[in-house]
Amino acid sequence: GVTRLLLTRIPFFKEIIVSSFACPSCSWSNTEIQSAGRIQERGVRYTLAVTSRQDMNREVVKTDCATAQIPELDFEIPAFTQKGVLTTIEGIIDRAVAGLEQDQPLRRATDEEVASKIDEFIGKLKQLKEVHSSFTFVIDDPSGNSFVENPHAPQKDDALVVTRYRRTPQQAAMLGLEGEESDEKPADSAEDLRNEVLQFNTNCPECNAPANTNMKLVQIPHFKEVVIMATNCDSCGHRTNEVKSGGAIEPQGTRITLRITDPSDMTRDILKSETCSVEIPELEFELGMGALGGKFTTLEGLLKDIGDLVERNPFTLGDSSAPRKTGKLQEFIRKLQEVKGKATAHFIMDDPAGNSYLQNVYAPEEDPELRVERYERTFEQNEDLGLNDMKTEGYEAGGASGR
Repeated sequence: GVTRLLLTRIPFFKEIIVSSFACPSCSWSNTEIQSAGRIQERGVRYTLAVTSRQDMNREVVKTDCATAQIPELDFEIPAFTQKGVLTTIEGIIDRAVAGLEQDQPLRRATDEEVASKIDEFIGKLKQLKEVHSSFTFVIDDPSGNSFVENPHAPQKDDALVVTRYRRTPQQAAMLGLEGEESDEKPADSAEDLRNEVLQFNTNCPECNAPANTNMKLVQIPHFKEVVIMATNCDSCGHRTNEVKSGGAIEPQGTRITLRITDPSDMTRDILKSETCSVEIPELEFELGMGALGGKFTTLEGLLKDIGDLVERNPFTLGDSSAPRKTGKLQEFIRKLQEVKGKATAHFIMDDPAGNSYLQNVYAPEEDPELRVERYERTFEQNEDLGLNDMKTEGYEAGGASGR
């Protein structure tokens, strides 16, 4: 037979490898997908409320280590029981039905009661495809490489909840990741780190060739210390940079609102952490947590990155693009260019961790166009940051009493 490989990019997601095998002798065929990138820093959980037939046509990337669930039926497809697949929600249900029906003749011959129960359950799965009543579809992937389509992109989808979480030691072991060393050497003093550019070996995220990553501790005036990391690949020329907070999670979340009134606002420095979401109400645009990663740039640079993220969507190019979607995206890009030029708009950064920053050009005086609000995090925000299960005070006494 012949195996064909295709490297493709899923809009607002990442690159994947689609492999297809076909045998001309027996006509057997098989397709599966693999992530073209590395295992992500955090796991991801997609929770979709399926309410219509259109929702059944949403594209889904399910890796082999992901778990698919339908809580209303107590139904679960465990990890590593299926190959990775690029399909739709209806396709996942069809694969589950085909797997259950495969051994039904043998079950009917050996245990009629079990076979009848499975037949009844198969009927419930088939009824889900008609969407007579709403149900919940959940994909939980510790590797962070699964995906459920948002047809309203770049706008937010109210029916789809995306949660990123820290992997447990058991999930890390399942993925073959080594645990953290407990006897690590103590880090150098902060003063030494400020005056030194650290370098460590890594692999290029594009071509996987050996490359070097430079890391520097930088103090942002009127804010805090951050860690800037930059990777350059000599093989393919790929360059990337990322910024992470050098301090702890703040006691309160931060919501920063800037009223853009002048082109000079585009030169303001911005630190967007990976936990920060961005909103421009005038464009009905919202960028969720984790998108674009951590960045230290200017307001103009961040808006350019947002425009590039939208414009790289392959469904807006070529003969196969839908005119309605293409028109919406082109209109959004045009309005974004107006914001960078002369249009008045509000730019909102919401960071539950409190580690994002927008430059106050009047510092140390107050900026009339800039409003910084502190707020108490909700339970869901603490859950996303992993704080609900974290105990930093009195944990020794608590652990002893528990034993």
